[in-house]
Amino acid sequence: MPPKFDPNDEKILYVRCVGGEPISTGTLGPKLGPVGLPAKAVGESIMKDTKDWKGLKITVQLKVKNRVAKIFIVPSAASLIIRALKEPPRDRKKVKNIKHSGNITYNEVISIAKQIRERSMSRNLAGTVKEILGTCQSVGCTVQNLPPHDLIEQINAGRLEVPTK
Repeated sequence: MPPKFDPNDEKILYVRCVGGEPISTGTLGPKLGPVGLPAKAVGESIMKDTKDWKGLKITVQLKVKNRVAKIFIVPSAASLIIRALKEPPRDRKKVKNIKHSGNITYNEVISIAKQIRERSMSRNLAGTVKEILGTCQSVGCTVQNLPPHDLIEQINAGRLEVPTK
């Protein structure tokens, strides 16, 4: 027999989805079935809450308590960087293999690092900034018209300041 339903028990589920687009119930069904939530209703509410992230892949955290789901958006570093590039939303079905060849400022990198800081494995903010700069390099953008790896070398040499908090 399955265990009894505990209304005070809180479960946390993670779903990776594209912002502003509907999620298939085939993806949500196996995750939401054991907690007793309808996949279609939760999928529609996720679609509404992720309108700001249209066209970007993001992670959504669902906190389920007493058969009510609260939705929290947990964006990755790459999606925050692409959003900082201020590119127009694209149709993922028509436009493939896009290169993000834009430019962002160092202050934007620091603000992204502060958002990611709690999930980062580094000891200090300088390590998180280096993680974000590495993600900038893999995305394909530049930071203050310089390759991101040059800024990483400047941080390692102590020529570029990183705030402590």
